[in-house]
Amino acid sequence: MKRRLFWCVALVLMGVLGGCAGPKYTVDDGRKVNEELLGNIRTYGDGENVLRPAIVRSAQLKDSECDKQWELAFSVATSFDLAEDDRVAWVRALGVDERLTVIARASDSPLQLRDKIDMVGGFSDTNSDDMMLRLAELRDSGGPFEVKLSTGKVHRVAPVQVCRGYARLAPANAPKTQDYHWLMSMHPLEVAKAGFSDDEALWLTLWSQGVSEEGGARMKTYHYGTKIAGTMYNLFTIASGLKGAAIAADAAIRTAQSAAANMASDLLKQQLLDQAREYATSKVRGELINAARSLTQSQVVGAMQQAAANRGSLSGVAWVASTVFDKADSWTYRQMEKLNANPLAGFTLHQKLVELGLASNSMVFDQERLSALSKLAEQKGRDDEVVAILGGFKPQDLVAAIPDMPLASMPVGFSYDSPDSLSATPAQALGLIESMLSMPVASAKK
Repeated sequence: MKRRLFWCVALVLMGVLGGCAGPKYTVDDGRKVNEELLGNIRTYGDGENVLRPAIVRSAQLKDSECDKQWELAFSVATSFDLAEDDRVAWVRALGVDERLTVIARASDSPLQLRDKIDMVGGFSDTNSDDMMLRLAELRDSGGPFEVKLSTGKVHRVAPVQVCRGYARLAPANAPKTQDYHWLMSMHPLEVAKAGFSDDEALWLTLWSQGVSEEGGARMKTYHYGTKIAGTMYNLFTIASGLKGAAIAADAAIRTAQSAAANMASDLLKQQLLDQAREYATSKVRGELINAARSLTQSQVVGAMQQAAANRGSLSGVAWVASTVFDKADSWTYRQMEKLNANPLAGFTLHQKLVELGLASNSMVFDQERLSALSKLAEQKGRDDEVVAILGGFKPQDLVAAIPDMPLASMPVGFSYDSPDSLSATPAQALGLIESMLSMPVASAKK
């Protein structure tokens, strides 16, 4: 009897200990979650799955003149430290739990979608923030390293070198965030709703690098120097869905909106208000989604004006970056040709977004950018193709139809001949990226 009791107790203890042997990860229990967040997570995943191969593809440029960064052939996300309902949403949308989970990959990545990472370069921790920091460090070192998966498999991964200027999508919990910086461009999540083709994803990737190449010196002049990337910045360049990144985004958005309201001219402020009201209350967007061919000139012009207003509302370093958006277009066109990609992909992405009524982003051309880029295409003998992409509208006719307004890329007091004049302008909001450069993470190891 005693022997039997002994074994019963032993089995119970083994069961208890076994249940405590490892951490429990979030599973989809079927609960109701925020449907908007769920949709945003899926849009983010779809966009990343086309962008990641484009990022690796951009490494083929091997441009000896550009400043460099390192990238990985895969991207990860985590629901670590998020609210419980949000964690369920991430599991349901992309299979992401508290561990580093692969959500996008290029074809040559040894890691597969939904792989869970348990160890990075010999480092393992249940705190995913620390794991991501280690992953960022190893990426930026440029050398190959090993990654161990939850299955026990070990893969050797090697970063690829690209031109400076990470291309990133806004986090699912702050989808309207956008910021442009010499280290990284963050695009609002709406651009991914266009459904990137491979060449359009490459265009967005190269364009983000072009902003850095064409405007890096000017942005640094405005900023009075450079900074070393901080903890939050490193985390965001590796993964999305971070609670801390959402906090930074919310704070930056509020500050940027306040700065834009205080700095913009009365005309631009009124136009921003009018555009927002028009796009929020009209049925234009719904009509355009299913009736692209019925686009009127006024609708196209309205989208371009919204793009100009969006460009003019940027603040801080992003405001300086906006002065070279047209130059980034030209830089990207030339790089696309070098990679044997379609250099008109910028026009097709622009048109897709116009047809969807999504113009609060940098991928829709305003009058200045459309005019400059269409002239470059014309010089290459591709003007007829551009007209066809734009639904039969000639760029010069669209530009001529736009009422006179201050160019969004020309801040008062700025001179192309003397970019130092930017240092005399009033201080504006730093923006999300600048905020993240100095924002620590409480849980990150020092």
